[in-house]
Amino acid sequence: MKITREQIRPELRLTGTVIRRVMPTFTEKQLVSANKMHRFFSEGRSFSFKINSEQIYIDRPDGTKLRLCVYTPKNKPASCVGLLWMHGGGYALGLPEQDIRFIENFIAAADCTVIAPDYRKSVDAPYPAALEDCYAALLWMRDNCEKYGIRSDQLFVGGDSAGGGLAAALSLYARDKGEVSIAFQMPLYPMIDDRMITESSQNNDAPVWNSKSNLLSWQLYLGELYGSDNVPEYAAPARAKDYSDLPPTLTYVGGIEPFRDETIEFVNRLKASGVKVSFKLFKGCYHGFDIMSPSSKVGKAATEFLIRGFKFAVENFRRKQP
Repeated sequence: MKITREQIRPELRLTGTVIRRVMPTFTEKQLVSANKMHRFFSEGRSFSFKINSEQIYIDRPDGTKLRLCVYTPKNKPASCVGLLWMHGGGYALGLPEQDIRFIENFIAAADCTVIAPDYRKSVDAPYPAALEDCYAALLWMRDNCEKYGIRSDQLFVGGDSAGGGLAAALSLYARDKGEVSIAFQMPLYPMIDDRMITESSQNNDAPVWNSKSNLLSWQLYLGELYGSDNVPEYAAPARAKDYSDLPPTLTYVGGIEPFRDETIEFVNRLKASGVKVSFKLFKGCYHGFDIMSPSSKVGKAATEFLIRGFKFAVENFRRKQP
């Protein structure tokens, strides 16, 4: 699906053109270098005067530490939603700090507590490392509800891109393990199908994220599993056969990005299984348009859709812990 300049919304064209020229696609070497730069410039910095932040380190089974960034309102409420938020980056790149705008918006909307795990990236450890880290963070959130004033029946998960894929995977994994209940999920333009069999995922050269970057990232994330029939649904949620009893869902996707078709299929299968879904397709938008152009008309529309849906979930969705 070749993307011409005319297919991109006019307000996004300039940014899209610059991105295409500066970073047409990712290589493994570039991902490794970008991770080093992210850690040097961003790790441990809150980048916000609007909210409080702290870093928590929890043990992994192998003796290493998982870093959690915990964000709370300036005036901590007695009772609030707990949101586990996973950043994007193709499972290979990024830090929790990069999503501070999302986090500020959620806290401003509902005085929630946001836990953002610094999960392991595929360039260091392939699947299931990232999922294991995020599930450990989810259990930590459940076990620390009282400390942070979190309502135990309102544990939410969400994320963008690969983080959206992790949110969808966590919802499946938590449902099947039965140890913790998720009341609501927000997998935004999620990366969920390694097979790249949809029209939008093939030969897509849109800005920000294209088919070449997508292929490399799935190869890195799945490692020896890539290209086999043994890829678990917890690695690629589009492979799941059973979507029943999953939490109410909010998602949106750009109309010209690789993840368009797999997101639409994901939404349709959730609805067919009786799951409540709020979904919007933003035509003429490439991947991460709301992050790349937050002040654009469509970027603001996406944020409004997200926050309105989040506030509705806070008021309406609960699920008791097992």
